Amino acid sequence: MNTHNDMTPRAAWMLILAAAAILMITMGARLTTGLFMSPINTSTGLGIARISFAMAIGQFVWGAVQPVFGAVADKWGSAKVIILGAFMLAIGTALTPFVSSQWGLILCMGILSAAGAGAGSFSILIGATAQRLPAERRAFASGFINAGGSFGQFVFAPLMQAIIGGAGWVMAMLTMAAATLLTIPLAWPLRKSAGLAKAGPAASLKPVEAPGIGLGAQIKIALKDPSYLFLHAGFFTCGFHIAFLVTHLPGEVALCNLSPSVSAMALALIGLFNIAGSLSMGALSSRYRMKTLLALLYASRALIIGAYLLAPKTPMTFYVFAGALGFTWLATVPPTAGLVGKLFGVRYLSTLFGLTLLSHQTGAFFGAWLGGLSFVTYGDYTWMWYADIVLALAAALINLPIREAHVARGPALAAKA
Repeated sequence: MNTHNDMTPRAAWMLILAAAAILMITMGARLTTGLFMSPINTSTGLGIARISFAMAIGQFVWGAVQPVFGAVADKWGSAKVIILGAFMLAIGTALTPFVSSQWGLILCMGILSAAGAGAGSFSILIGATAQRLPAERRAFASGFINAGGSFGQFVFAPLMQAIIGGAGWVMAMLTMAAATLLTIPLAWPLRKSAGLAKAGPAASLKPVEAPGIGLGAQIKIALKDPSYLFLHAGFFTCGFHIAFLVTHLPGEVALCNLSPSVSAMALALIGLFNIAGSLSMGALSSRYRMKTLLALLYASRALIIGAYLLAPKTPMTFYVFAGALGFTWLATVPPTAGLVGKLFGVRYLSTLFGLTLLSHQTGAFFGAWLGGLSFVTYGDYTWMWYADIVLALAAALINLPIREAHVARGPALAAKA
């Protein structure tokens, strides 16, 4: 009998809500860093390009640690990883106001904070819940958890901007550091004994995983699968988009001679609308082919960015742009995680999905870094917007040949295409 199938509805909801709350805090901290770009520049005089590079390192590290922490979570449990990450995120965030060099920013924001946030992020949380839930509930759960991250952006962006405006950016950073420690008690429902501590191999049957197969062998199988590599390529583009906007949207707003409150509200709206997008994709992923949903999400981004470039740059334009783009923002996560689970099962989902997030954050590194270089070189972000459009269209196309069975119900979801 499968342990995750024995979980009561109440226990399942506690698990999903705890994971969503953890992601709300860690993503709220990660997705509002752009608000600190100008204050850090004013305080340190380092320049936009060097600060962008430190933040770009953070984007890459956030992704790079996820397969590592995912493997640790698969072996020793998610709760321990999340608690370790909470301390790293809090320490890195609290130390940031007290450094004044690029290397100091790289250490605090680029390594400590980013690695800590990665320990409490998608691959660990979605992997932990997927191993404890029946197949037909996994897509919904990943969408709900993902919505928690979006809600964190909605809450943290205006809150941090208000504190920056009222008490200064140092107090805002320290407040955020304290808030990240709340993930420690929230990790309790995700402890190993709460789910699959005594589950045997039958608890996570996989279409391509032979009984007793090790993590290394499973990774080799996945990396030889073109569909898995196509997912990586599409997710690279997603990371490029998100990191560019999170890091440089406040700068774009400033170039249009608009108030910093416009950028804070736009970031909040992205988070708010992505709650709807994430929940919608989680629900739709159980009814339609996930590769088709991904192609539509990426193609819609190209259209949204094109419309933004043609529109007058008013506060309302930014709000409409934020809402439209926000619906697609991290809505790519549920179908991407769902496809990984559909192709390879859930036993090593934390690791395999963590590897796709590494590709996501490799794209994020270039999105954050090249955004800063574009600003320094050309004085604006025009070429970055063009690159966004091209990459979005390429990502839409590359998802189409992914091998995916037609939608089935219940255990048939795990059938190999």
